[in-house]
Amino acid sequence: MFTGIIETLGKVVGIERQQGNMDICIECALAKDLKIDQSVAHNGVCLTVVSKTDKQYTVTAIAETLEKTAIGSLQIGEFVNLERAMIMGSRLDGHIVQGHVDQTGICTQIKETDGSWLFSFSYEKGPQNVTIEKGSITIDGTSLTVVDSKANSFSVAIIPYTYEHTRFKQYKIGTLVNLEFDVIGKYVKRLLEVRTD
Repeated sequence: MFTGIIETLGKVVGIERQQGNMDICIECALAKDLKIDQSVAHNGVCLTVVSKTDKQYTVTAIAETLEKTAIGSLQIGEFVNLERAMIMGSRLDGHIVQGHVDQTGICTQIKETDGSWLFSFSYEKGPQNVTIEKGSITIDGTSLTVVDSKANSFSVAIIPYTYEHTRFKQYKIGTLVNLEFDVIGKYVKRLLEVRTD
């Protein structure tokens, strides 16, 4: 489990494809504190550390992860949002994030609004995937509040701190992102559907 509060950015320094899998080598300050078998969210995708040094570590994304997320489009030199699993008993500053991406979305608009930014995203409408205004959404692992919710699109407001310390400063119109919808909202929607069946 994660909170969606990004700890740091990591730099992709190596990519190696092996059959249907992709090994990704990340350089970051957290590497020295990681352990083999530890879960780390990479742009919101929970991946397991398989090897490490004090400056770098490697994770493996399997074919299903590459098919359902934007992880497979990473390039050497790109930065990724990183968050280690939450510690039980700590404050939950974001919201409950599983690290299981529901689907990808596309950045459709970026608008500077007097010191902050409004980012809009579209996604294919899915049966469980809904947003509500003032509800939670996770974009590339970042816990955010929905500003404007529509059937298959939404917007989020980004403060300067989030802009500078996450991948948001790298986004352009057309950027592919990982989306994880609010887990509580997904359960409520599913329960309502079961009651009407």
